[in-house]
Parts: sequence; C-alpha cells; structure tokens
Amino acid sequence: MSKNKNEKEQTVFQDIEDDKTYQQGDGYPNCEGTPCDNMAEGADTEADNLADAEPAAEDALTIALAEAAGWKDKYIRLQAEFDNYRKRTLKEKMELVATGGEDVIKSLLGVMDDLERALNAVRTATDVDALRTGVEMIDGKFREVLRSKGVEEIEAMGKEFDVDHHEAIAKIPAPTPETKGKIVDVVQKGYKLKDKVVRYAKVVVGE
Repeated sequence: MSKNKNEKEQTVFQDIEDDKTYQQGDGYPNCEGTPCDNMAEGADTEADNLADAEPAAEDALTIALAEAAGWKDKYIRLQAEFDNYRKRTLKEKMELVATGGEDVIKSLLGVMDDLERALNAVRTATDVDALRTGVEMIDGKFREVLRSKGVEEIEAMGKEFDVDHHEAIAKIPAPTPETKGKIVDVVQKGYKLKDKVVRYAKVVVGE
C-alpha cells in the first residue's frame, strides 16, 4: 500500500512539472521568468519615469514663476510711466490755459502804447487832420496784430444770410428785389479765429 501511495505522489509531481501553464506562472506570484517578473519590471520603469518627471515639473514651474514675475514687473513699470505721462500732460494743459493769451497780450501792448500817445496828443492838438491820421495808423496796426493771430472779420454787408456766421436781430422790407434774403445792415461786426466763430455778426435782413 505504501509503495503504491509513493508511486501516485511521484506521478502527481511529475504532472505538475509538465504543466506548462504552471511553469509559466499564470496567476501565481513569486514566479521567476514569468509575467509577474514583467509586471515588476514595468512598475520599476514607471517609478523611474515618475522620478524623472518630478524634477522636470519643478523646472517648468520655476520657469513659469520667473516669467510671471517678469511680466508683473513690466506691468508695474508701464503703469508708473503712464501715470507720470498723464500728470505731465495735465500740467502742460493747465499751463497752456493759464498762459495761452500771453503772446496776444504782448502783441497788443504796442498798440496800447500808441493809444496812450494819441490821447496825450489830443489834449494839446490843434491839427485835426494829423490827429485823424495818427488814429487811423493805430487802427491799422491793431487790425494787423489781430490778423497775425488768425482773427478775421466776418463778411456780412450785402451777403446772403448765413446762420453759421450771422445773427439776425431784425428783418425789414427789402429795399430792392435783389436784397431780399440778404443782409442790408450790420449792427455789430462778427469775427472768427482760424475758421471758428468767436462772435457772430449782428445784422438786419431784408425780406
């Protein structure tokens, strides 16, 4: 009996050794040269890849942070420069408004001097013609100063009424058919500064 039992055990072990599935280690841990070994090797490779990826990610983060800091610095500098430009421009505008008429005033000071001399001459003048000539010269000088600054008189007398340049203060029957709708009298002259009306001409229109 014992002999038969031993023979059976040997047969079983021999069958196990011949079983290729068992030798390949399917489903069995700790089997050398089997898929288990391949799984272990894959795990090691993945771990190595993760280990290599960590420094790369840290480097990318460092670079991104450095770039962000650089852009932030540029933004702050640009904002400061724009603020300085805005303040400087505002100051220049305020100075221009405050001193914008300085050049015109300087030009008119000469005319004022001539007027003072004319007034002094009136007190003792006996030659009316000479006095009139002097006043006419002052008037011409004054008009020349205005022209040099871009001031022009608005033409009105005998012109078609134009709401962009004229202000009608009265309407009267037209003296002739040709003057109907035209300006027949100028009550106050109008002026414009470089094509901009600074005072409308007050006129009477024929109807």
